Amino acid sequence: MKPLFFLLLASSGLAAVHEADVCVFGGTSGGVAAAVQVARMGKTVVLAEPGRHLGGMTSGGLSAVDIGDPRSVGGIAREYFTRLVGKYGKKLEWDQPFKSTGGPATGGAYAIEPHQAERVFEEMVKEAGVKVLREARLASAAKSEAATPGRKGAGKSARITSITLENGDVIRAKVFIDTTYEGDLMAKAGVSFTLMREGNAKYGESFNGIQYDAKYKPRSEHLVPGVNGRVKGGQGVWDRDFPLDPYVVLGCPDSGVLPLIELDEVGKPGDPAPGVQAYCYRLCLTTAADRLPITPPADYDPKTYEIVARFIEACLQNGDDMDLRWFSKHDPLPNDKWDFNTATFGGNLPGASHAWPAASYAEREKIAKRHENYHRGLLHFLATDPRVPKKVREDMQRFGLPKDEFQDSGGWPHQLYIREARRMVSDLVLTEHHTFGRTIAPKSIGLGSYGTDVHEIRRIVKDGVVIREGKLAGSRGGFGPYQIGYDAIVPKKSECTNLLVTFALSASHTAFASIRMEPVFMITSQSAATAAVMAIENGQNVQEVDYEKLKARLMKDGQVVEWAK
Repeated sequence: MKPLFFLLLASSGLAAVHEADVCVFGGTSGGVAAAVQVARMGKTVVLAEPGRHLGGMTSGGLSAVDIGDPRSVGGIAREYFTRLVGKYGKKLEWDQPFKSTGGPATGGAYAIEPHQAERVFEEMVKEAGVKVLREARLASAAKSEAATPGRKGAGKSARITSITLENGDVIRAKVFIDTTYEGDLMAKAGVSFTLMREGNAKYGESFNGIQYDAKYKPRSEHLVPGVNGRVKGGQGVWDRDFPLDPYVVLGCPDSGVLPLIELDEVGKPGDPAPGVQAYCYRLCLTTAADRLPITPPADYDPKTYEIVARFIEACLQNGDDMDLRWFSKHDPLPNDKWDFNTATFGGNLPGASHAWPAASYAEREKIAKRHENYHRGLLHFLATDPRVPKKVREDMQRFGLPKDEFQDSGGWPHQLYIREARRMVSDLVLTEHHTFGRTIAPKSIGLGSYGTDVHEIRRIVKDGVVIREGKLAGSRGGFGPYQIGYDAIVPKKSECTNLLVTFALSASHTAFASIRMEPVFMITSQSAATAAVMAIENGQNVQEVDYEKLKARLMKDGQVVEWAK
């Protein structure tokens, strides 16, 4: 067995060259699952993370975890969440469906603290003997037409031979797994991907492309919510859309639009369009006495939030007895902490996410800071502005940042919620036909079970009022967990034969809106790791792995690949 890494004296200085059987790029929840699986199967592995922390959103603020149907989750994902809640003396009923409390039947199943979530990820990589590289920012990927290692007499194919990091370090491996939200390694390797909402016509779908869902059409009359903040039918007060005037001077388009609103073409429903879902920070806030203040940005200007003030005015005219839930659904966590989600006017910043997928690391830092400054400013506005109802102000003033979370960033999460970025285009593209159960994906390597959940793509002007374009939230026609096919996590053979892609996998915009849950990404990543090891052991390209043998190993390791009706 080769050593995990060695040092090579490069002409520009001392550069580290790391060698392993498998390189997992991206220290997300799925990245950890993949690396641990490779190590458990007896192969050497390097887990390279561009940041400093492991776990991605699972440890980065997504504390009320959307898990879908617990019975569809197996393998390392199940092991991880079992260990995590065990730290609180709890047990999870994996053989029981998620029990709704009035909202979606698949949302916010498990409440966890971010620092505990990260701790379990760290424990798992340490126990498995995984080599972790942090601040490992990708610069380039080297490919060549080479024979598959271990296969005599084989023809040549396009393979990644190594990747180079921004600090000059090099990672060489036999197989690479891209577990980044953005599909960064996939893109560097020249694999086909899209950033488009394909439109309905391309795959015969109904919810792709430009969308104006009737559920989110601005209207003046909204029902009185129950104690859980939801009206009959399940819609929450954090998802109310009123016909708000978007212009600086009421009724005067020539005055320009207010901040936080885009001037863009309305488009035709169902047509193709660029743009990814809105991003946000999922905050962990606390009411504890030692909480840290949520300070506004240095350039805070209440005028930025004029549209929020108009939203408040519309809510009051509707007779709403407003509290903080109108601006953020928030769920209780252990130890006086709360998981803050988004709202019609919450943490999401529509439009600001569109440049992220193709941006450099430096540009991404600026985009992330823009989201943070917007969110800090909004919370300060809600806590202090006289136009905000007293009840909301006092509610907001109860919360601060926890001292024991995200300590190297002052209590603010280190991970921006990348809900959607690049999506690979391979021989199998998962579509809403798969997620709705009209077509069954072959060669299942795991199951998805969440609803179709698309956060707004744009906040624009339509028919003279503000509207959230692209926003969708619904079921999948009553169909249960669906299969995710192996061919959706491998590129076309002509493009690369030793790469698997488990987050930015091959799916349409609307199918990805269901697949995109953290437990599912852990499942696809463990399955990819298993396939990677089998490809190495049998001298195969990843596209050639024997599916029946792969399925047998996945099931042996506790994965759930079929749904018993």
